[in-house]
Amino acid sequence: MQRIVKGLVPRLLEVKQYRWFVSENMSEMAENRLGQQLSPYLKQHKNNPVDWYPWGQEAIQKARDENKMIFLSIGYSTCHWCHVMERESFENDQVAQVMNENYVNIKVDREERPDVDKVYMTFVQATTGSGGWPLSLWLSPDLKPVFGGTYFPPTGNFGRPGFTEILKALAGQWEENSDDMAEAGTTVMDILKKRKESTAKSLDKIVAPETLQKAFAQLAKSYDPDFGGFSKAPKFPQPSNMMLLLRLQDWSEERVDRKKRGLQMTQHTLDMMAKGGIHDHISKGFARYSTDAEWHVPHFEKMLYDQAQLAMAYTGAAKITGDKKYEDVVDDILEYVTRDVKHPLGGFFSAEDADSLPKPEDTHKKEGAFCVWEIEEVRNLLDTPIEGTDKTIADIVIHHYNMKDGGNVNPNKDPHGELKGKNVLTELPLKEKIVDENKYDLALATARGLMYQERLKRPRPGLDDKIIAAWNGLMISAFAKAGSAFNRKDYLEVAIKAGKFIKTHMFNEESGTLLRSVYGGKDELEQLEAPIHGFTDDYVFVIQSLLDLYQATLDVTWLEFAHRLQTKQDELFLDRDGGGYFSSQEGDEEIVLRLKDDQDGAEPSNNSIAAMNLLRLGKILDDVKFEEEGVKIFKAFSEYLEKYPVAVPAMTEALLFHTQNLPMIIFTGDAGSNPLLKECQSKHMPSNIFIGADGNLDSILYQRQKVLSEINHQDGSLAFVVKNGKVSEGVKTFDELSSALKA
Repeated sequence: MQRIVKGLVPRLLEVKQYRWFVSENMSEMAENRLGQQLSPYLKQHKNNPVDWYPWGQEAIQKARDENKMIFLSIGYSTCHWCHVMERESFENDQVAQVMNENYVNIKVDREERPDVDKVYMTFVQATTGSGGWPLSLWLSPDLKPVFGGTYFPPTGNFGRPGFTEILKALAGQWEENSDDMAEAGTTVMDILKKRKESTAKSLDKIVAPETLQKAFAQLAKSYDPDFGGFSKAPKFPQPSNMMLLLRLQDWSEERVDRKKRGLQMTQHTLDMMAKGGIHDHISKGFARYSTDAEWHVPHFEKMLYDQAQLAMAYTGAAKITGDKKYEDVVDDILEYVTRDVKHPLGGFFSAEDADSLPKPEDTHKKEGAFCVWEIEEVRNLLDTPIEGTDKTIADIVIHHYNMKDGGNVNPNKDPHGELKGKNVLTELPLKEKIVDENKYDLALATARGLMYQERLKRPRPGLDDKIIAAWNGLMISAFAKAGSAFNRKDYLEVAIKAGKFIKTHMFNEESGTLLRSVYGGKDELEQLEAPIHGFTDDYVFVIQSLLDLYQATLDVTWLEFAHRLQTKQDELFLDRDGGGYFSSQEGDEEIVLRLKDDQDGAEPSNNSIAAMNLLRLGKILDDVKFEEEGVKIFKAFSEYLEKYPVAVPAMTEALLFHTQNLPMIIFTGDAGSNPLLKECQSKHMPSNIFIGADGNLDSILYQRQKVLSEINHQDGSLAFVVKNGKVSEGVKTFDELSSALKA
């Protein structure tokens, strides 16, 4: 594959001398087409001198009419290196002139169009061995990729070409050999298609114990015993790994020592993240990842999907261990979300940027400017003596958060020098308390409040006000799970309001389809003139959230909505022959390769979540067809489950759920007044399939779940246990329920 791509640009460094005319008034160019878009990422580029187009038929047709290559740039609003490439290249008049003369230039927000990003990221990963954002592609007019990479500096170094050199070289080759380049692009896509088909072999049966044991072994091998986590630098939280290890605590065939080891790995990772610089100790919430192995220096953007998944991981740890510190971290995350990225109508915004202006009068944004501290700033702000000691509050903060006079950021983790002299607050390494414990803790609490107020005087990072269905689904699940686990009515209310937001603002009642995104001001919402319809991940994460809302409230309307969306998801995306779901709909002319998500990344893949959704729906609604489709996903991705289950931890978790065949618990009467339900929700229980017998004979639950006809709770029973279609005697206490579950 790499040989083919290299053959497309054999003279990449032999740049011909072209005349590149630059207008003297280029820098004063009027707002380009992206100014009419709603995506914050696209609007960030509205004043570039580049003649940008949004993704769509206008740009594609222009490329075909003029027989020009397409330069496709994919990124997102909070991407630091996207900002760097914009400053270096897209804001440069000379570079822009080269682009405008020779290419049709298209800018894509990967969060709006994950289907486009998926195709071309697959190409870049296959041809270069790595990927990331910004994603830079050169396409033929029929959308076939011929060359690509990620970030390119404006000029070359160390024998590697820069962005301008590549632009000129490819333009020259297209002028001379456009037919050959277009044909080569088609060849590459054909190879990718065949490769995807060949790896999607299907087995009749997955050997679950071997898969689960291998998943544990692979996680243990990649585990960092010093700072936790499952990779070297850069280090991502990877909540799916921890969720699987927590789920393995309930696997009856797992050895006790391995359970202990799995819980230790999970707790240590969660502890180290909470203490590290990836955790915002002042404004709360978590950054996307750390550039080092110690969780110290993050890229400072805060993504909604990270807050959601981490809140669920910490909630799971809190329920298993009973340790209050994990509940405190959940409160920390959810306070940040409700305070800073929640729309008044109930939905959640996508992200906050990594870069911001250090001071209001500055014109150049810097990474982390909103979050980092100079030591003198802290000394001046917190120069308050602690009674009975020779220390000030500043002394405690500097000591506790490992601050240094010259800054505590390794220059190797700061390639542009934006953090020079600055401190990223981290509790690692841990420090002894240098005054009385109560005074120490009070000083820290006081300091955090004062530092938060001081930080609010700084220019805030940009807010990406896209409200994405998939990420909102994840956040609803987080609030629903936390609300149930900690008996927090306020969290459940947030989850319910957000669920209603999706149904009201992101769901078309007539067609039964979801929208990918809407855009929010403070009180109003905006939609694109040509709305982007939901993709598979929107359906799976929203369905998951509706099932979690049902488990938390036993309100059957959430279950009915989940069933309706699952039916529509099957209609639009299901591979009825091979199993699993495609990421895009069939017949989309703008998508040159229809792919399936096959690995869990920053978010679990849509097929991993779909498998669990189908199994849950099958059990709740007593529908074997759903369960069969879930099992078909395991078969479709059997090669991963057999050899690399660590690549699909969320799917491995679904496989474990299927293997366990856990009992289901039916709760009687009104969910809000059933004390046994509240007790079960707050405890760690292997069985997490709850349904309600509320007597609503017209609901989908009573129409499909046959065992409900056998329930007789006139004697005051609060719950019944169902296993393999058989219903237990009614129970009234948690001890009786535990006995029934064991039986």
